[in-house]
Amino acid sequence: MTDIYNNLKKTADYISQKTNGLKPEIGLILGSGLGDFADSVEGAFRIPYSEIPGFAVSTVSGHAGMLVAGQIEGKTVAIMQGRIHYYEGHSMENIIFPARALVMLGCKTLIITNAAGGITHLSPGDLCLISDHINFMGANPLRGENDERLGPRFPDMSDIYSKELRKTVKEIAHRNGILLKEGIYAAMPGPTYESPAEINMLKVAGASMVGMSTVPESIAAHHMGASIIGISCISNLAAGISPVPLTHEEVKETASRISDIFKKLIREIITGI
Repeated sequence: MTDIYNNLKKTADYISQKTNGLKPEIGLILGSGLGDFADSVEGAFRIPYSEIPGFAVSTVSGHAGMLVAGQIEGKTVAIMQGRIHYYEGHSMENIIFPARALVMLGCKTLIITNAAGGITHLSPGDLCLISDHINFMGANPLRGENDERLGPRFPDMSDIYSKELRKTVKEIAHRNGILLKEGIYAAMPGPTYESPAEINMLKVAGASMVGMSTVPESIAAHHMGASIIGISCISNLAAGISPVPLTHEEVKETASRISDIFKKLIREIITGI
C-alpha cells in the first residue's frame, strides 16, 4: 500500500516551507479559463506544480499549473491555477492528490470551480452553485485500501456540497447583485464532449450541467473532513442543445467574458464565510 498520508504530509511540509509557514484557511481549485483570480492574491508565493512533490502538470490549455498562496481581504488562501484530468491519462490517486494536499495543509474549506456545459435551466455565462453531483466517470477516487488517518472507509455523501455554506453563498451573491443559479453537476470521463443521447440520459438522471472534473476532488477532500463549495461557470450549451459544434476555445472565451463577475463572487465568498 502506498503511504498516501505521509506523502501528503511531505508535500504539505514542502509547500509550508516555500511559503514561509503560511497556514491557509481556504483552498481554491480554479478550472478552465478561471485561473486569473489568483492574480489578485496579496503577498503571493508562487510555486509551479512541476516543483511540488506529488503534483502532476496539466497538459490542457487554460490551466497554468501554479500554486499561489497569500492573502485575500485578510484571509489566508492557497489557490490551484488549474488541475489535471482523468482524460489526460492520470490515475485517480494523482488527480485527487493536490486537493488532499490543500486539506493536509490546513484548508478547512475548499472552493472548487470548473467550466461546464448547461443541460437544463442554464445558459452560457451563468454561474451555478453545485448542490450535488452524479459520478459517471467510471471510477471512484476512494477505491482501494483506506487509510483511517485520512477518513472513514465508507464516507457519507449526503451533504458533500455543504448545505450550510450553500445558503451563505447564495445570500452573498444576492447581496452583491450577482445572479447565481443552482444545480446538479454530472461528471463524465472525457475527453470527448458528450453525444446528444448521453446528454438526454443525463437530463433524465437529473443533471443540470456536465463536465470532466471536480467530483473526484470533492469526494477526496470531503473524505478528509473539508467543507466543499462547488461553482460551475456555464461555458456552453451541451450537445444536442447547442446548435453549433462544441470547442475548448468556446469554453475559455466564455470564462474570460464573465471573469470580472466570477472574481467578485469568489472574493466575496472568501471574505464572507
